[in-house]
Amino acid sequence: MVRQLHPLKLLLAGSVLGATLALSGCSAETTAQWGRFGLPEAASDRAPFVGNLWVGAWVASLVVGVFVWGLIVWVMIRYRKRHVDEQPRQTRYNLPLELLYTLVPFLIIGVLFFYTVQAQNGVLAKETSKPVTTVNVIGQKWSWTFNYMEAANPAVAAVVHEAGTIDKIPDLYLPVNKPVRFNLASADVIHSFWVPAFYFKLDVIPGRHNSFDITPDKVGVYSGKCAELCGTYHAAMLFTVHVVSEQEYTAYLNDLKSKGQVGEITAPDYPNVVPTVPAVEGEKK
Repeated sequence: MVRQLHPLKLLLAGSVLGATLALSGCSAETTAQWGRFGLPEAASDRAPFVGNLWVGAWVASLVVGVFVWGLIVWVMIRYRKRHVDEQPRQTRYNLPLELLYTLVPFLIIGVLFFYTVQAQNGVLAKETSKPVTTVNVIGQKWSWTFNYMEAANPAVAAVVHEAGTIDKIPDLYLPVNKPVRFNLASADVIHSFWVPAFYFKLDVIPGRHNSFDITPDKVGVYSGKCAELCGTYHAAMLFTVHVVSEQEYTAYLNDLKSKGQVGEITAPDYPNVVPTVPAVEGEKK
């Protein structure tokens, strides 16, 4: 006599087998990203706050999801239709059950809110123990300007800048393991300064100066972009972040200085909201 497996056991076995086959064909890098639930590899000291919140939220969601899916499958099997005409007993009210599915969501939301506030406070905390490297950032349609406020740094002794255009992606150089303070301003509309590897982004709002501190802790080249739909060429608002040694950082700033890119470029007091388009060669001014 052949013994049949319970449908729930078959479902569980199939899920485990499918997950095992899927992960066995992945590279170590892909497997690590699965462990971070899709997040890129972290490159800043503030990343653990957001990373832990992200992973924790996913774990909580999966626990709730598996519980609900299990109940659905169990009800489908346990109360599947049989060849009988009589209807099961109908229950109109069940106070304990109604309290359960009302209070549990409030409990979940409360826990997530608590950890969200903790993560937010950790990410936005200002650096107080060390001197910071200051970069004044301007978001404009449709690129970025970076002002390196290094007048007090004897190795540079000047404020230098790098300005991008819609046709030229600007570079942002940062010294590794050195706290950096970003001061954000907009020249026109709302933008959002985002470096995915830093696990952080902050809105760039006209007429308002937002600021945050962060310490890049991994040498490498990372992508940056605008995370706020800001107009026709929003997708062109890209920049490249280079996290380098302090010597390379100083050498880059001195190179900007030698090119004459000296002085701070500031956002206008009254932002321009008139639509602009890329320059067309030969167009009349």
